[in-house]
Amino acid sequence: MPEIVRIKDPQDDRIAAYRAIKERDLVGRDGLFVAEGKVVLNVLFAARRFEPRSVLVLENRLAGLTETLAAAPENMPVYVASQDVMDGIAGFHVHRGILALGRKRAPESAASLLQALPGSALVLLLVGISNHDNMGALFRNAAAFDADAVLLDESCCDPLYRKSIRVSVGAVLKVPFAVGGSAAELLSALRDTGFEAISLSPRGEWDIATLDQPPRVALVLGAEGPGLPDGILCATRTARIAMSGSFDSLNVATAAAIALHRLWRP
Repeated sequence: MPEIVRIKDPQDDRIAAYRAIKERDLVGRDGLFVAEGKVVLNVLFAARRFEPRSVLVLENRLAGLTETLAAAPENMPVYVASQDVMDGIAGFHVHRGILALGRKRAPESAASLLQALPGSALVLLLVGISNHDNMGALFRNAAAFDADAVLLDESCCDPLYRKSIRVSVGAVLKVPFAVGGSAAELLSALRDTGFEAISLSPRGEWDIATLDQPPRVALVLGAEGPGLPDGILCATRTARIAMSGSFDSLNVATAAAIALHRLWRP
């Protein structure tokens, strides 16, 4: 079991990285991220894609984490605090009672990530996704339908933002991803590694339900409102989801779930 450390003072230097979580979410914490809740903690330990650094838990939740903490690194500290102390550290009421710090990985290029994938693969390419709830939901959908990787262009928000991780139910910590470059550069990396990109848009030419699926396929999604730029739509095969003509469009995460289900190879 990891080392159990009792914390009685919110100003204790050992838990400095947990202080004022909401404010520090906006500026980062020196290569670390915050994971929240037991389910997410289980994924952090099981997926082993990121290094767990420590856990901060309410004293009345510790007993229920015995099995979860058994999978943690042996020397990782587990800080235990009362509700008042934990709320004082975080700067808000932590009703789930479980927080953890993980270290971000060194950036991986889209090209190297794609080259390592199998001959038959499904990838999600996200362009301009700036809403953290949508980002988390997109990763959750990617995990649900066995997407091999997620690519994010340079205009996307950080998938390791605390809310994104929470909404994804830990999928951000499980599904491989690469960040950076323009959408055009990422499309080029996809073409160079044998992927066919299919852009999802209400203006798409093909019904996603009838589309022939190539062995290596990338589903391209844009932000709600503006959608995908015309340049991306012109450079890729386009698909739509058939729906009632009485309404404009679907939430991007909902649309992704439907399309991923169509492209999924169980």
